[in-house]
Amino acid sequence: MLIMGEVRTGLLQNSAEIEERDHQTVLGLLAGERVRMSRRPIVYAVSPDLLTGVDCRLPSASNARIRGVGTLVSRATITGGRILQGSSYVRVVRGEVNHRLPWSHYLARPGVVEVLGKVSAPDLAGGFLAFGPPGEQLDLGSVSDRFMDVVQESALLDLRAPFRSDRTRLRWVAETGEPGVHFILGESTGRTLRLTHHGEFSPAVVDLCEDLALHDWLLTALLTIVQRARIGGASRPEVSARLAPAVDTLLHLWMPGARIHPSLAPLWENLERTPGFSRQWQSLVERVRDQLAVNTLALLRETNG
Repeated sequence: MLIMGEVRTGLLQNSAEIEERDHQTVLGLLAGERVRMSRRPIVYAVSPDLLTGVDCRLPSASNARIRGVGTLVSRATITGGRILQGSSYVRVVRGEVNHRLPWSHYLARPGVVEVLGKVSAPDLAGGFLAFGPPGEQLDLGSVSDRFMDVVQESALLDLRAPFRSDRTRLRWVAETGEPGVHFILGESTGRTLRLTHHGEFSPAVVDLCEDLALHDWLLTALLTIVQRARIGGASRPEVSARLAPAVDTLLHLWMPGARIHPSLAPLWENLERTPGFSRQWQSLVERVRDQLAVNTLALLRETNG
């Protein structure tokens, strides 16, 4: 069995953090189902799971024509009242028969896509992680994007984000085996993740991938803000003004592994060693704070002089 998923991450289009009571409305994507929330160690809200039926070609590294039928599981989350994620995943299994069954069969197995015919897990994984051109094959990212767009259209949002940022895309595959993780930072906003874990698949694997996508986006956004500040090339007041959104919006959200199941914590620890997210984050945070401190001292000297 192969699990494939894609997480899109971006900034909630609102000038301030949304209040706790507003999460129920903003993430209320399914009538009659409540939004789940936690407040420690940071406010985190997740929409009800949403199912999308598919009958399409599956990705293949060898360009084989592989047909899959079933349902995807998707959800939207908001972290710290600021960061929005759309996440979709599917378990790919060999179908019991080589023809399509009634939809009632697939609806009874949420989050499972059955392959009609022969299938190779490495071929599927390689094709999915290749980020090929969009076409008629399974596109989990578009589904994740669609639910993010629905959230962003909420009447409670003022559509005035504190800074410009791009959505990042994390495609991941998971299999059972000797624990291991391999993360690749691709060109532009694309990233890929291969992981293996002990035991059967559980939603904790999805939590790990979403947490990685969240912190990768935070690191990317902070790096972009620092680059746009033009440290050394712009005046001190301009640099401070351009760095301010990082302090107001991002720095307090860095909590890697806070929601990871203990059984998967070693995988996150491997990512901290290579590529070392927290090392780069801490370096950028210190640079931001040093610049603000130096600029404040310079302003005080000018005022007292």
